[in-house]
Amino acid sequence: MKTLFITSEKPPRLRLLWRLLGFVALVLFITVLLAIPYGIALANRWLPASFFLDNALSALAITGAVLLARRLLDRRSIASLGLDWRHGQPGRDLFTGIAIAGVLMALLFAGFRAARWLEVVGPGWGTDDPEAVLRAAALWGAVFVGVGFYEELLARGYLFQNLEAGLNTAWAVLLSSAVFGLLHIGNPNASPLATLGILGAGLLFALAYLRTRALWLPIGLHIGWNFFEGVVFGFPVSGLETARLVETRISGPELWTGGAFGPEAGLALLPALLAGGLWVWYYTRNHAPQSVLPDMASKAKQYVTK
Repeated sequence: MKTLFITSEKPPRLRLLWRLLGFVALVLFITVLLAIPYGIALANRWLPASFFLDNALSALAITGAVLLARRLLDRRSIASLGLDWRHGQPGRDLFTGIAIAGVLMALLFAGFRAARWLEVVGPGWGTDDPEAVLRAAALWGAVFVGVGFYEELLARGYLFQNLEAGLNTAWAVLLSSAVFGLLHIGNPNASPLATLGILGAGLLFALAYLRTRALWLPIGLHIGWNFFEGVVFGFPVSGLETARLVETRISGPELWTGGAFGPEAGLALLPALLAGGLWVWYYTRNHAPQSVLPDMASKAKQYVTK
């Protein structure tokens, strides 16, 4: 029974399947634990129903589950997920990821304009108070920082690294990116092509993790992708309408533009992902992956024992 449930590693821990099942159970447990007081507050009108509060609930549930599962089920340190500030260049990677994503969205915006698929209607505030729009933009920026952190902590952190340790790198990239795509299947205006587009973005973020063995570059890419896509250039963000600094009207073919879901559901995303992948590859050409971390140094031995 020991070989069925427990690895022969030092220290021993649950095998991959049981760790993943335990993680899902933790997510559900923490979600219910947080949802009960949140539901009571909504029912008594102590809090207004809000997308931002719902998002905060998801962030707390997923982050809490990852941190608990990493210590209790994985028997590994939190830093070994790729969150160690002592090695590499985390600040530079984070802001470079944001910049890369910003340029990719600028290229999509320029390409749509050149093809006459996109019309700039005017400033995002229209007849509203510009200060109110800027406050809303800052709020969405804060949301995207949180989303970039907890979704990468889940997809390229906990899921990817457990799948890589239990299976191999190729399966880890494919399966974690597929889960990332499926997590957005309930978004407004989602479609099979949109799910594939999100999966493709997941492949780009996975490349950023593999090239650095840290989460800072993919977190930066994720934050910048959402913020520049919606707030700066006025596209829908995976089906969501956000505060916009520029108001746009998209009239091009939905197969290419993604329509109401945003560029992730359009074929125009493919050259952007390719350009992003090449840029990430070039930027990380001199990176030293964080294999110096104690947990990462024993990776080869872990593969053998599994």
